Amino acid sequence: MSALLLIAGIAAVFIYQWFSKRGSTLTRACRWRMDRSVAPDFWRCAACGAETRGDEPRACMAQE
Repeated sequence: MSALLLIAGIAAVFIYQWFSKRGSTLTRACRWRMDRSVAPDFWRCAACGAETRGDEPRACMAQE
C-alpha cells in the first residue's frame, strides 16, 4: 500500500511540473524588467531590448 502511494506521489510531482512548465514560455534569454519611470505597466527585456505594456510578458518579443 505504501509503495503504491509513493509511486502515485512521484507521478503527481512529475505531472505538476509538466503542467506548470507548459504555462510558461520564458527562457533564460528573456529577462523582463518593469520600468516604472516610463509607465506603471511598462516592461523592457534586458536581453533584446523589446518593450511592451500591460501584464508581464510570457514570451520574448524578439522571437515573434
